[in-house]
Amino acid sequence: MSAAPQSAPTPGRLPKELLLAFAPLHKSAFGVAIGFVAGLLVFLMTVVTLMQPDEQRLPLELFAVYFRGYRVSWTGALIGAGWAAMAGFVFGWFVAFCRNLVLAISLFVIRTRAQLAETRDFLDHI
Repeated sequence: MSAAPQSAPTPGRLPKELLLAFAPLHKSAFGVAIGFVAGLLVFLMTVVTLMQPDEQRLPLELFAVYFRGYRVSWTGALIGAGWAAMAGFVFGWFVAFCRNLVLAISLFVIRTRAQLAETRDFLDHI
């Protein structure tokens, strides 16, 4: 297979790859993804711990400090998964929000600096 020829970017247009790199994250979708993974991890950790002998169990009782109603049991695994999913959603949403904000501010600063550099010698031509 031959690679598709890459054309030189035209002035004023960015390559498609660069547009995708600077595209904002969808906050809700990122939150749902992180929440799902967090809930699944807490559920699986609890289930694996339940299947181990008592002397080899992980100290997952500490989750009860953060997740109300959590116990190292089958119902506790579901309760912990629900709490972890909610906490993961909030965390993921906030991370996406912060990333989008930092990216927007950075692009604004870069664009403003480029425009100022472009018009720096404007008064010299008058």
